[in-house]
Amino acid sequence: MYPDLQLYIDGRFHGVEGRRYQEVRDPATGDVLGRLPWAERADIEEAIQAAHRAFQQWRQVSPLERSDILRRAATLARERAQAMAPAITMDNGKPLADAVAEIINAAEHLDWHAEEGRRLYGRVVGARHPEVRQLVVREPVGVCAAISPWNFPFGQAMKKVAAAMAAGCTVVLKGPSESPAAIVLMAQLFHDAGVPAGVFNIVSGVSSEISQHLIESPLVRNISFTGSVPVGSKLAAQAALHMKRMSMELGGHAPVLVFDDAEVEPAARLLARLKTRNAGQVCVSPSRFYVQKGIYARFVTAFAEALLQIKVGPGHEPGVQMGPLIHGRRFEAVQGLIDDALAQGSELVTGGARLGQRGHFYAPTLITGVPPSARVMQEEPFGPIAAVTPFSQAEEAIAMANALPLGLASYVFTQSLDTAHRVSRDLQAGMVNINHSGMAHPELPFGGIGESGFGSEGGVEGFESFLVTKMISQITHVPA
Repeated sequence: MYPDLQLYIDGRFHGVEGRRYQEVRDPATGDVLGRLPWAERADIEEAIQAAHRAFQQWRQVSPLERSDILRRAATLARERAQAMAPAITMDNGKPLADAVAEIINAAEHLDWHAEEGRRLYGRVVGARHPEVRQLVVREPVGVCAAISPWNFPFGQAMKKVAAAMAAGCTVVLKGPSESPAAIVLMAQLFHDAGVPAGVFNIVSGVSSEISQHLIESPLVRNISFTGSVPVGSKLAAQAALHMKRMSMELGGHAPVLVFDDAEVEPAARLLARLKTRNAGQVCVSPSRFYVQKGIYARFVTAFAEALLQIKVGPGHEPGVQMGPLIHGRRFEAVQGLIDDALAQGSELVTGGARLGQRGHFYAPTLITGVPPSARVMQEEPFGPIAAVTPFSQAEEAIAMANALPLGLASYVFTQSLDTAHRVSRDLQAGMVNINHSGMAHPELPFGGIGESGFGSEGGVEGFESFLVTKMISQITHVPA
């Protein structure tokens, strides 16, 4: 069920023989699943050179033909979803149903970008002289370096790859070392779909070594990164030195505003599901809960009951809704945030402890009365922690929501159109969800503002960093 972990360079797979490697472990048990080969400097350079050679042909392939290839990959992803999902569950920890859903969503991104890539039109601009023709065309930027995270190892990588390849770019992808199976399965998917050699390449290993080599290479023209703010800031500074195009989807700390007129129990149940999705290890996970005083006690009770109903366990077991944290370091970070909040006077309503003796399982946790100075209100928790604070007026809630420099996702629950309009206008977030969660569809932009990054991984906006604009002004003869 778990694949052999390999590099994929210029249409060929390469195993661990003769290379450094690391052991990959199941976060639910601690058992070793496989050995992930580390790319040496020569491997990274070979991948870049292969992508550069392939770009000279791939950019000339018609958008229709590129679309057909990507659609074949989407079809294969759907056909293989049930077979691929267990490997994602094994090294990532998420429930099997969530792993299947991640693959299906990635297939939607392939389909959508395959079709939208056929409509990356230029335009004709009216000239000032009757014999002059003025054109504006969009062309692929070149070799793209993509660095994707471990929390959605298949889906997050596919958002980058689908847009880049549909635009006519080639890709060197550095996937996550913590949950690498998805990237190897993706390489096999593209290989079988007929993606030409060199168009898609994967390397793995020491992140800093790989990213530095990719950024410094004059052949790499775009950097797309999803991850933490500190790492993203460092990569952005390095890329700027080399004048590289960038798109960055960085951390979030999503505020939730629940108003007195909200449908309390349905909102609490939905938020409990969103909070525990992927054990809270989601960049758009609701984290800072601001609840109006009129319904505060009722919401806390309903939310605690909903969290207690979440079934936690190994992702392959039937009915499991939340798996383990990815590794011990994440477990320790979550515990540290809770200990800090409790030391500052917060109240533990439910959770706050390890579950079981094996793996990195942590109970869904609700804390109330959390002061703004608590670390959990300042740092992205990336775990199943919900911190709830009351508010009186909308202005107060908006001010608290906007208090951090992060601005990725946000959530609003109200039955008032006036409140919904006002709050969605004033929230400083790249994505605002009102009475539901409506993100991650391929036709919608996905990105943040402030320290949460720039650029998009969805919608037509997602093509921007992979395209350059060229102006052509032509006259049929040299004027006298």
